[in-house]
Amino acid sequence: MNDSMQRTSDLRLFGWFGGLALVAGFTAAAAFAQSPATPVILSQATEEEMVDRIEALGTLRANESVTITAQVMEIITSLKFEDGERVTKGQVLAEMTSAEETALLQEAEATLREADEQLKRARPLAKRGVSSAAVLSERLRDFETAAARLEAVKSRLADRRIEAPFAGAVGLRRISVGALVEPGTVITTIDDDSVMKLDFPVPATFLSVMRVGLPIVAEAEAFGNRTFFGEVAGIDSRVDPITRSITIRAVIPNKEQILKAGVLMTVEVLKNKRRVVVIPEQAVIARGRTTHVFKVDPNAQDPKAIKQEVKTGNRHDGKVEIVEGLNAGDYVITDGTLRTRPGQPVSITAIDNDNEPLAKLLKRKTDNPT
Repeated sequence: MNDSMQRTSDLRLFGWFGGLALVAGFTAAAAFAQSPATPVILSQATEEEMVDRIEALGTLRANESVTITAQVMEIITSLKFEDGERVTKGQVLAEMTSAEETALLQEAEATLREADEQLKRARPLAKRGVSSAAVLSERLRDFETAAARLEAVKSRLADRRIEAPFAGAVGLRRISVGALVEPGTVITTIDDDSVMKLDFPVPATFLSVMRVGLPIVAEAEAFGNRTFFGEVAGIDSRVDPITRSITIRAVIPNKEQILKAGVLMTVEVLKNKRRVVVIPEQAVIARGRTTHVFKVDPNAQDPKAIKQEVKTGNRHDGKVEIVEGLNAGDYVITDGTLRTRPGQPVSITAIDNDNEPLAKLLKRKTDNPT
């Protein structure tokens, strides 16, 4: 009897607590349903072109670059260029004392003419048998000797006349007229800057995706926010055993001739060009190993926040690639995510379709209340 009464009492107590819990549950649900809608700003998922980027630092080099030096010991008689001047291939840059070589050239030319005349006279005589073959051979030897001597004098004269090996921009003068130079004395430099080479290292792990023709984008503080475009032109044949990186060479057109050799540039190699769905980064919420967003149908009578798990990919310029979970045209919450709960009603403050600043979007709502 006592046991039976005890069970009855327990059942009544359980029923009382169960009812209380049920009432509390209904009360919480009603309070949630009656809670004011959370103000949010939406952004639409769009389909855009995106590429994977490999970032590096590189140094600019001229397409061709040489240091102009003297070949002989002589005195500079004239300099035919100005600092930074643009020159053409074969243009004379400097001349040295060459009076002796000029005189020797005239002598060699006269000797060659005489030898040529003697050879022309000897050939018909030898043909008619009037002159021996030995005489003809001697005249031929004299002609060839005179010709060789003339070429030697011309070469010595050319060493005293320095010409541009290719078209480009010369550097600063390193000497003055009247200076005595010797072999190896630097006169100036010349760079062919019509096209610039950009050498930069990348980790060897990217070797499988590197190939000639990949587009690159480069910037440098020296040129402000200006962006330069080029492409990969060569890949080194060896990996550095210390850094485990390989040197990549890109070429950048320099029609405006503003790029200079030696400038440090940041470079991005662009690969895997594709069309993808993207949303603003602030819409993405990471929780442990999962990532989700809050979708909203702006055309619904009572819009609510719908939790949607997504798989993300590349990120660039404040946008993130959505590999799975969203389609182009879906709307996601970009402002108000921290106050939003799944299934909660929301009040759409504004829809950001142009990446407008938050302050401007909020002002638009204030100016045009709905």
